[in-house]
Amino acid sequence: MFKIFNELYYIDIEAIDNYVQFVEELESDENQKGKVEIKEDKQIHLVRYELVKNFIEVVLNEVNEVDENLGMKSQELSIPFKIAFNSLLIKKIINKI
Repeated sequence: MFKIFNELYYIDIEAIDNYVQFVEELESDENQKGKVEIKEDKQIHLVRYELVKNFIEVVLNEVNEVDENLGMKSQELSIPFKIAFNSLLIKKIINKI
């Protein structure tokens, strides 16, 4: 858990696993079209994996002190941190306790 903006957050490992999993759609039969099949051997979506990895690295390596009273309106936060934090929050990879 880490504290940002007077709130405690954690990184959901299972959400990362689900988000980067590569899923293929079946197209062989009209009755099965649109259904999702996950193969036994897990494959990951490389672009998603790299983005999540880099976003988490940016969030964890932010060194500026944050004015807890201003929160997200603080000018001390870098633009990469804001983008990474918000993206991970929206995808529910970072969750508030």
